Amino acid sequence: MWQQVELALDLPPQVANAGVGVHGAAGPHEVFRLPRLWQLHLYSYSGTLEFGGVAHPIRPGHLSLVPPDTEVHFHYDAPRCEHLYAHFRLPGSGERRRLPAMQDTGADAAVLSGLLRQTVAASTQSPSRASAELWTVLWRTTTLTGSADNSPSPRHPALRTAMAHIEEHLAGPLTIPAVARAAGVSHTHLTRLFREDTGYTVVGYIRHRRMERARHLLNASTLAIPAIAAAVGIADLQAFNKTCRKELGASPRAVRQAASG
Repeated sequence: MWQQVELALDLPPQVANAGVGVHGAAGPHEVFRLPRLWQLHLYSYSGTLEFGGVAHPIRPGHLSLVPPDTEVHFHYDAPRCEHLYAHFRLPGSGERRRLPAMQDTGADAAVLSGLLRQTVAASTQSPSRASAELWTVLWRTTTLTGSADNSPSPRHPALRTAMAHIEEHLAGPLTIPAVARAAGVSHTHLTRLFREDTGYTVVGYIRHRRMERARHLLNASTLAIPAIAAAVGIADLQAFNKTCRKELGASPRAVRQAASG
């Protein structure tokens, strides 16, 4: 079973230091800890990371997260080993995300490497920029294949892709075959994934997300109701009114008035 760590990501991290770590020159084994800081490493070499009694193989493209005040043992397979690193604090105290302590970043390796290099570049010139770059890295690690969150079973990658496609296209026509193609699965498989994870059919989920966006626009903007209907992909005003009553329990005008009352 993979060792896991918990991160609170409701607030951006505070970057204490970021750079390119070079290890192995002093010997094939190092032991250290950071009393108050998290450690994130993105590796370009092979070796072993051990902490908490668990040994994790290191391979190029792997990423590790180690909590503060944790003694770590690194075993290097070569006399010179480089990795990108960030040492940081997590000031958040909200909902925690459970992640594997070591993950293979796979196809995300290049993107994560670029973000970490931006973190390194900004760390001495713009702490807020460095914080934003690292925050993006940390959130992306929650969507890597094999990541675990607080739900009973991690979401299927195809389901995450389908949901992202739906969010990007709420204002336009959305069909189940188009969403299935975007997710790379069959219509039947997609329907099963949505049923198991959300309790909705694909059509029901699309309708739900459209009306949640409509609720936001009704409550937070002065945009005209016909424009809101068009913005959520329901250009027919009568259909929008009917869907609003069904999903939100009131007419669009009543939803808006309740929010401002």
